[in-house]
Amino acid sequence: MCWAARMMLGTFSILLGLVHTAAAACEFGPFPYRGTGIVCRMTKPAALLLNQETAQVIQAAFRNAKFPNITGERSMRLLGRVAYGLSNIQVNDLSIERSEVELKEDSAIHISIRNVTALFKGTLTYGYAGAWFLQLFHSVDFEIESSIDLQLNINLMCQKDQVAPDASDCYLTFHKLTLHLQGDKQPGWLKQLFTDFISFTLKLVLKREVCKEINAVAQTLTNFIIDLAANFVRDKGIAVDISLASDPIIKASYIESHHKGTVLYQNSSSLLSDSVFSPSLLTESRMLYFWLSEHSLSSLAAAAFLDGQLVLNLRGDKLQELFEMEDTEVQQKAVQRIFQGTSYNDSVAKVWSLSQPQISFQPEGAVVRSSVAVEISILLAGEEPLVALYMEEEITATIQATYAEKKLMLQPVDSSVVIKVFKCTADPSGEDPSIQSFMQNMISVAGIPEVTSSIASALTSLMNSKRLDLFDIINPEIITRKGYVIVQLDFGFPSHLLLNFLEKSL
Repeated sequence: MCWAARMMLGTFSILLGLVHTAAAACEFGPFPYRGTGIVCRMTKPAALLLNQETAQVIQAAFRNAKFPNITGERSMRLLGRVAYGLSNIQVNDLSIERSEVELKEDSAIHISIRNVTALFKGTLTYGYAGAWFLQLFHSVDFEIESSIDLQLNINLMCQKDQVAPDASDCYLTFHKLTLHLQGDKQPGWLKQLFTDFISFTLKLVLKREVCKEINAVAQTLTNFIIDLAANFVRDKGIAVDISLASDPIIKASYIESHHKGTVLYQNSSSLLSDSVFSPSLLTESRMLYFWLSEHSLSSLAAAAFLDGQLVLNLRGDKLQELFEMEDTEVQQKAVQRIFQGTSYNDSVAKVWSLSQPQISFQPEGAVVRSSVAVEISILLAGEEPLVALYMEEEITATIQATYAEKKLMLQPVDSSVVIKVFKCTADPSGEDPSIQSFMQNMISVAGIPEVTSSIASALTSLMNSKRLDLFDIINPEIITRKGYVIVQLDFGFPSHLLLNFLEKSL
């Protein structure tokens, strides 16, 4: 969903993956937020935190740059024509003093890298043929000490409704470029000769190759984060369309991108023509915000139902825990009659949705309405399972969500159960209301919390399989309002993930 969570693999991956600043290649409707199901806002504190990782990206760009051999020649008085070549150029001892990021409103993302010091090593070959000299060629090792400032203006283009970064607006300012031959640190005529007419060519080559590699790294990281985001919102045959829905926004204090958020399932998609999103719904006090429409999450629940995922089987200790929630004589008699004296290990309870759940958001939480069936079967050796109880009920539950210690938790705060169909082999006439009353109470008090807990556990496992647990999510809040939900959080960046990615990809 821009979901960084999706989200957070490097300065460029976040800055480039969340927004774009030029959308000439994409056509959007006349309404600024029409068709927007998901919004992601990253504030300036997040950009500053992520900018601390810029050094890793720049160092990777320098080290991965392929510097071509540099050749040239010129005429010198007395010496005649002098030809030279620099080959096997490599970068060593790279360091960065500091990096700064600035968000230019309605413009671009500006990154300033100060005092990049690097030691270039290689081989210098030269030859000359003068009036008094025979033609001679020599090879010496060289080192070039450099101190460079780097200015990047990141412009992002929209191509096929996806972000395409352009980091070609790249400038290198050289404060120092000193040539040493064979480790000799003292000026000499040879060193002075080559420094004078090599330095200009060398600066052009360094700028071209380093900026080209930075642009390539930006492209690689952006493609990776888009793929990561798309995978995060995909499970088997269900996916969420995270392509851009409208022009994004760059303000001095935040970056905001808008995504379609429609659910894709079996070659069909949910339609969202209008949106209730407004920028005023999000603040700037936290690092990262996700705004999710009621339509998007309700469509996800509908797709999960159509895919047959809304089914839960309970047996053994879990079944015993539910049916022995109250140790009363009435409860014991009801359980004894339902299970006909068999053990919980020889029984199974199946719970499933009969129709698509309807989800709406209110300040109190997410209101879920669903028609649910419950079936309790007794497993008989060598025989077909005996259906001891079958019931259908209309359930309405208000659920509040929290995320802590890398786990999603769903807590029912209010619920109602209306039984529509009730069949029990222990009471085929239906004249004993105690069993029906017991089941209704059990579903309200224990059954709904158990189902929501199972859903929360399954969603946690799914998100962790997408690597969400690798990120340091700080004080997340899930806030429901009429028609939408907001997730807001701070985060710490796992630097090792970026290093691992750069090592594997470059």
